[in-house]
Amino acid sequence: MGKKEVTNIFKIMAPGGAATPAPPLGPVLGSKGVNPGQFIQKFNAATQHVKGKVVGCIVTVYNDRTFDLEIKSSPASVLIAEAAGVPKGSGVPNKDKVGKITKAQVQKIAEAKMADLNSHSLEAAMRVIEGTARSMGVTVVA
Repeated sequence: MGKKEVTNIFKIMAPGGAATPAPPLGPVLGSKGVNPGQFIQKFNAATQHVKGKVVGCIVTVYNDRTFDLEIKSSPASVLIAEAAGVPKGSGVPNKDKVGKITKAQVQKIAEAKMADLNSHSLEAAMRVIEGTARSMGVTVVA
């Protein structure tokens, strides 16, 4: 048998442990050459520990229609909204503030996201998270 060749690499976001092959996920997977049923089984098994939280995933598809998953942490915006206790960010973040988070919460989010951020230090990662919070209309308090 020949060597496996990568035919496609794409990113997808879905709720951990609770993804279904129904739209919008199923059609996207099918169009990229991934069997939605197999993907959903593998994805839900791999993300059982973060049930219900949205997580990112990088899918690598090979020429024999097999695929690999690389599960990433939840998006910073999801973690910030959860920490601030708000359903979503503000539509006009510079005028309407929707919530507050503390420096300690920022540090906790930065530590959770450290592997996926391109920051060399925790302080730099915290600044990235603070910037995301600002753009969502969430105030960081000391």
